[in-house]
Amino acid sequence: MPIARSNGIDLCFERAGSGPPLLFISGTGGDLRNKPNVFDGPLAKNFDLLAYDQRGLGQSEKPDVPYSMANYADDAAGMIESQGWDAALVIGVSFGGMVAQELAIRHPARVKRLVLACTSPGGAGGASFPFHEIGHLKGEARARHMIPISDTRRDDAWAETHRAQYALFVALGAADPFADEPGHAMGARRQLEARAGHDTWDRLPSIACPVMIAAGRYDGIALPATQKKLAARIPGATLQWFEGGHLFMIQDRTAAPAMTTFLTQT
Repeated sequence: MPIARSNGIDLCFERAGSGPPLLFISGTGGDLRNKPNVFDGPLAKNFDLLAYDQRGLGQSEKPDVPYSMANYADDAAGMIESQGWDAALVIGVSFGGMVAQELAIRHPARVKRLVLACTSPGGAGGASFPFHEIGHLKGEARARHMIPISDTRRDDAWAETHRAQYALFVALGAADPFADEPGHAMGARRQLEARAGHDTWDRLPSIACPVMIAAGRYDGIALPATQKKLAARIPGATLQWFEGGHLFMIQDRTAAPAMTTFLTQT
């Protein structure tokens, strides 16, 4: 994969498709080597799509120093610039949505339109699930813990009546094919440390670009109540609900078309 120098750090990226420039910022632990990824979905059919491994993750550089949300936002701005774009449409998912908030606040001229998906503002607006508090959970134990939080419909009763599907979700959630790579655990920990300090609440009213808040009705990570607060805090933001949990973009086939419609409005 190609490498771009952004904000003083080497970041691995992919770019594909045609149409308006779109920067996709992925969530916690995002790694472009994990398939399927955003390039296997419909967005690359409608946009000139750019996605990258954030600092500390995937094949990007992993400096063993504290990371901040401002660092991540400046990295994103640098990625836009690295492609010769003055500005881009932006989708930020989960942790990527936190980065996207900072990006729109710190670099407003870089963001044309913004989708914030299954994310949270932190502070008085509410934080997403505290992943930094479950670092002791590994593999299947972590996956079992997160299944009913990621989608609140998937409780013990659901697991009992959907044993094969539950077992598949456990296997998928436990998989970490790159766990033994140098810097992998450190980079993941650095990301969670930065995430724990995320707080844009007091600055959200300064976001001036058009914003869509995309939310899953059964998301126990980025809570529905928090989505309402986030939408009310950003001037002119629209809130759209989808049938699913934290992974509603996969669960609800109307999500990507709705985002595309929003992003391509003139």
